[in-house]
Amino acid sequence: MNKNDKINFWSFLVASICFYIIAVTKFIDKDTHTAVVFFCLGSAFLCLSATHLNKNKKEK
Repeated sequence: MNKNDKINFWSFLVASICFYIIAVTKFIDKDTHTAVVFFCLGSAFLCLSATHLNKNKKEK
């Protein structure tokens, strides 16, 4: 894994964690429609980080 790949992986991971935190706060505020959207965005970014990590393993 080169430096750019590590930066991309960590960026996707941090973005997913941020979206999950926002989703939890929206669920606490009873704004469920927005919370579901942020939860889905967090899941999408988590999948992107996992896919990015697996792509590098297949190249080796």
